[in-house]
Amino acid sequence: MKKKSLFLVALLALALSSGGLAAKVFITIGSGSMTGVYYPVSSGIAKMINTYLAKDGIRANARSTGGSAFNVKAIANGQLQAALAQNDVTYFAYNGLTQTFEGRPVKAIRGIGTLYPEFLHILARPGSGIKTLADLKGKKVYVGDIGSGVEQTTKRVFEAAGLTFGDLAQAVRGKAGQAVELLQDGKIDAMFYVVGAGSAAMQQATEIAKAYFVPLPLDIIQKLINKYPYYTQVIIPAGTYKGQDLSVPTVGVKATFIISKDIPDEVVYKIAKLLFVDKVDEFKAIHPALGTFFSVKKALDGLTIPLHPGAAKLYNELGIEIPDLAKPVK
Repeated sequence: MKKKSLFLVALLALALSSGGLAAKVFITIGSGSMTGVYYPVSSGIAKMINTYLAKDGIRANARSTGGSAFNVKAIANGQLQAALAQNDVTYFAYNGLTQTFEGRPVKAIRGIGTLYPEFLHILARPGSGIKTLADLKGKKVYVGDIGSGVEQTTKRVFEAAGLTFGDLAQAVRGKAGQAVELLQDGKIDAMFYVVGAGSAAMQQATEIAKAYFVPLPLDIIQKLINKYPYYTQVIIPAGTYKGQDLSVPTVGVKATFIISKDIPDEVVYKIAKLLFVDKVDEFKAIHPALGTFFSVKKALDGLTIPLHPGAAKLYNELGIEIPDLAKPVK
């Protein structure tokens, strides 16, 4: 893999010539579970790149992965060239914080922009007796795939509530789609999932498994916001899912489009301009989360890592001020 990564970097270094691409650039975009929002968004981005930028020698594909933490590590080791990731995970990765990244900062990642908010969904199965976070004690709970942003958020919620995974009968791992099936079959009692509103997995959980929402108490929300400033208080509106009659208070992060610092500036500029300007309506039509929330004028809101210089060029052209945290670095 290291030899392949070195070859890719060498290839990309030759990719620009006289203002145009002299060699083909292939970008694998990491996503998450195929039942989440990351996968259809990443697949849609790859399709647009192949449709409109293949003539420039730029092609892409999307890959289902374990999620945010996996994605940033995979960019660093050359398995991926771009990805979607939670903005809290990108911050901790770039700065080498939390147990997952402590002492091992991931400096290879750069930002292109934030795309839409992601909501923490906490669902319980009928008959589980779970109404509050305290009721999770002694239960079987899906806490997120290993190394995922969901796992990180779940740990922080437990911490704020004075709980640990050790309080559970079982902390269940694996893909979110598998967790929904376990919930439906009564093999787990509850699940945590951070995803854009209206995800297929959450629709399946509420419609087929008849799962219901466990709201986050306002004091827990405030604890999370005070300690982790990249969380925001959000509401999952009533009617987002079948049978959801009440709005649900929770916390949210931002889905962020990230890319390797080694991708040539002109490649990143072309991708950002295609998605955010030239074909923005088509981009927003990829998924309702994008259609509802994305705006290039707000694409730097919540960005927690430096911009790729190619993306910065686009924002400068549009007259959009780049926050200090997002200013490009070498």
